[in-house]
Amino acid sequence: MTLNDALDSLSDPELARLAVRDERAFEVLVTRHAPAVHRLAALNVGPGAADEVVQDVFVAAHRGLRGFRGDAQFGTWLHRITLNACARTLGRRRDVPLEDAPEPASAQDLTRAAEVTQLREYLSAALRTLPPEQREAVTLREVSGLEYAEIAALTGAELGTVKSRINRGRAALRAWLTRAGVTPHD
Repeated sequence: MTLNDALDSLSDPELARLAVRDERAFEVLVTRHAPAVHRLAALNVGPGAADEVVQDVFVAAHRGLRGFRGDAQFGTWLHRITLNACARTLGRRRDVPLEDAPEPASAQDLTRAAEVTQLREYLSAALRTLPPEQREAVTLREVSGLEYAEIAALTGAELGTVKSRINRGRAALRAWLTRAGVTPHD
């Protein structure tokens, strides 16, 4: 068993404690959480700005590791950092450019890839129309898969408020997508 294998088998809290002084432990955390951070960022700021947000998130996370107490899950802590980085990015840019997805591997995938890219662009644009509290609650629930109680703990909002924000956000997204000609599915 190599050191990397041993690190891969550790839990997030164990890795976070080690990562304060061990770059390899931090690399395992980045590898483990980067896809989820990128998805959350892409939906909030658009695919074109997501890479920059991910980089900002992990720089901030590395700086803040000493302050991570483990009261929340490491992934939840990263979500908060990600949402803060997204808010800063959206505050700097009024119109976030959206880049095209990479070209598909085969010609037969071209149509499907274009549809997925367009749908992501619509969803990203729709999410940016929501008030920040609704956007945050919806992305934490739908993109990150957090439970209502986890979202309440993360955001500091009451459970009923979280449920209300998610319901209002979903309704607003459904209306926006319908106006854009996309038929949302429940």
